[in-house]
Amino acid sequence: QLQLVESGGGLVQPGGSLRLSCVTSRVMLENWTIGWFRRAPGKEREGVSCTTSSGRTVYADSVKGRFTISRDNARNTVYLQMNSLKPDDTGVYYCAAERVATSCHQGMDYWGTGTLVTVSA
Repeated sequence: QLQLVESGGGLVQPGGSLRLSCVTSRVMLENWTIGWFRRAPGKEREGVSCTTSSGRTVYADSVKGRFTISRDNARNTVYLQMNSLKPDDTGVYYCAAERVATSCHQGMDYWGTGTLVTVSA
């Protein structure tokens, strides 16, 4: 069983930045594919970014150039640096994990409980 705990959400003004963290309970994080997803109010959950166990990173078109995903395997942590935030980025952000997955997807094996990001003036 893998546990994931997200943190770093909060209220930020448009144009601001936040860094989300996803701490995992498992060692050997390099063998795991980790994704960030979000659910905006009234919308379905969508993929935001993914870092695979093979070292590939993927971003949704809506966040390219503004968000950066990174991992610190020694700390069992994956980060999502979010810059130039927009009101449309508002939502609950979740991290998810699957061992040695080639990509991130909505049916990943393990999920955190989420952290709320609100972008508003």
